Amino acid sequence: MTTHRIRVGIDVGGTFTDAVAVDATTLDLLGQVKVPTSHHHEDGVAHGIVAALDRLLEQTGHAPEDVAFLAHGTTQATNALLEGDVATVGLLGIGTGAGAAFTRRLASLAKLELTPGKRLPLTYAHVADPEDRAAVEKAVDQVVLRGAQVLVATQPFSVDRPEGEEAVREVAAGRGLPMTAAHDITSLYGLQKRSRTAVVNAAILPKMFATADLVDASITKAGVTAPLMVMRCDGGVMSLDEMRRRPLLTVLSGPAAGVAGALMRERVSEGVFLETGGTSTDISVVRRGKVAVRHATLLGKSSYLSALDVRTVGVGGGSMVRVGGGKVTGVGPRSAHIAGLPYACFAAAQDLVGARLATVRPLPEDTDDHVVLDAAGGRYAITLTCAANALGRVPEGDFARADRDVARAALTPLAVALGTDVDTAATQVLDAGVAQVRSVVDAMIDDYRLDKDTVLLVGGGGGAASVTPHLAATTGHEGRIAAHSEVISPIGVALALVREQVERIIPGAGQEDILAVRSEAERAVVAQGAVADAVEVEVTVDPQTNTVRAVATGATELRTQDRAHRADDTERLRLAAESLKVPENRVDVLAGTPAYTVYGTELRRRLRGVRHPVRVVDADGVVRLHAQDARVDTTTVGSAQQTLAALVDKATAYGDGGVRAPAMRLLIGSRIADLSGVLDPQPLLALARTELEGRPGDEPVVAIVEERS
Repeated sequence: MTTHRIRVGIDVGGTFTDAVAVDATTLDLLGQVKVPTSHHHEDGVAHGIVAALDRLLEQTGHAPEDVAFLAHGTTQATNALLEGDVATVGLLGIGTGAGAAFTRRLASLAKLELTPGKRLPLTYAHVADPEDRAAVEKAVDQVVLRGAQVLVATQPFSVDRPEGEEAVREVAAGRGLPMTAAHDITSLYGLQKRSRTAVVNAAILPKMFATADLVDASITKAGVTAPLMVMRCDGGVMSLDEMRRRPLLTVLSGPAAGVAGALMRERVSEGVFLETGGTSTDISVVRRGKVAVRHATLLGKSSYLSALDVRTVGVGGGSMVRVGGGKVTGVGPRSAHIAGLPYACFAAAQDLVGARLATVRPLPEDTDDHVVLDAAGGRYAITLTCAANALGRVPEGDFARADRDVARAALTPLAVALGTDVDTAATQVLDAGVAQVRSVVDAMIDDYRLDKDTVLLVGGGGGAASVTPHLAATTGHEGRIAAHSEVISPIGVALALVREQVERIIPGAGQEDILAVRSEAERAVVAQGAVADAVEVEVTVDPQTNTVRAVATGATELRTQDRAHRADDTERLRLAAESLKVPENRVDVLAGTPAYTVYGTELRRRLRGVRHPVRVVDADGVVRLHAQDARVDTTTVGSAQQTLAALVDKATAYGDGGVRAPAMRLLIGSRIADLSGVLDPQPLLALARTELEGRPGDEPVVAIVEERS
């Protein structure tokens, strides 16, 4: 059974706007279009978004009312910061006594550098008593007279006592001024960092407001009734209203869209995603089915913006080759695009007749060692993509596929100059380019303690084939190029889940505190359109920083894929065995629910003793969970409370470092409830009870428990 309902993802890039339509039931790609990004249109990028949507609906034969989900990702906030195109911020510091001294120092945020030589436009005024409305109005008048277009209010400990910042908001609303209250951005302590993050958020508010209103009006005019969502920098989406409040969450959302596509479309559970364009490769991690997120650096300073941990290497499909002393000395960071040259491998065979090797400076400040070909058809760049095609690394039908004979002809003059054959020359080029990527990949695998035996390398972007296949070959890791890799970002936008993160610093947090944070995150995603029954919440309690963090994700509709696409028992067993790195006859089925099957084996190592690794495979044949050494128990909702209490009691560790409850995950219905972030046994069991509430007593529950070292 199929459906006429579609999910639409639109990725607004610096040059092009890409849009895709995905079947809402099967998640199959139905169509894709590319239009120029309309920066200079009177409606801005909104015009390009609607143009892409119109072409997409026409191509796929769908009507606007068939759109079940519509989301877009944009580089607008990122570009505004990179280009220094921001509003003047009026910062109002609140407080008396010692608090006043701290807030007055925030005037120094005017020294933040947006671009070389251009600082953040900011003016400061102080409010001693926010209950004195006349004083607040006077401070607002002061900053407006100095050119402020948007306000920020900040006060020490406003995460606990927001009344002062709210008093400023009331005055700002009366003046029609957009405003960010520092406590809106985060509930974490740290006046300087919280205020800095709020100021950057406010600086892009007016521009993002205007775009949001234009896009919203344009989509409504086009007849789409599905609510418009916007891509976040942590791999989820948020409502348009939430974007108006916190536009900063869209910064760095481009790389997040790509990894969201890999996570949802390729269903990666443990691996590294490499999105390769023409000039660079963005590298990010998926660990246990979740993207790796950390607080981002903005304008050279740490912030409270939780964003995808993405590390960029200046190597892409168009990276030019550098030579010296009869050998390849490097690849990139300059690309053929910067030099204004076509790739040699995409030339016609006759255009390469009489090709001679030469070296150039792509930009005046560059060294004169970048290799080009002067041939009958003009000047061409030898790129990483040329080398990959010459070695046959680019699969049939790939976006970067070129005629292999032409690619080899392009590499021939370089091979002669190096005193070797074409295969060796191409290998040297790929080795030089991929070595830079490999060093970052190795570091991220170590940083996130990925299981090196099961790490999967997934390539996305138009230049994926120039990096990922050779990286896989040189590292020994399994590697593949994502289906439709050239549009993996808009696919990620189309498939992304609504996401919200709530953080609180709560010294000695008890189970009521933890449950309250969890509930707040769950309510936030439901308020933005997620179906309550589809929401999953992961809670982490960090005893070192006293931080309680809840990350809630949910779909805007209950998605049930066509059963014809499901994997059978034989296929799921094979996939589990491959992931466990053992023969199928050594794999046991340990437990199961209608949505998941749990597989395990026993490994005996001389130094590591006996381990019981576990894999959870879903009905589509995707390994959703890796556990290195776990115990698996099956119970029911009605009996779970007693069973889980016994499991936790048996696996809890006691020592000088305190109490450490086991890492526990529950399989319930179609959900995996990840409770591994909680170290205290009582809050852990309280969260487990919350996950089970309202479910039938005879419903099966599978507990996967890992003792902590």
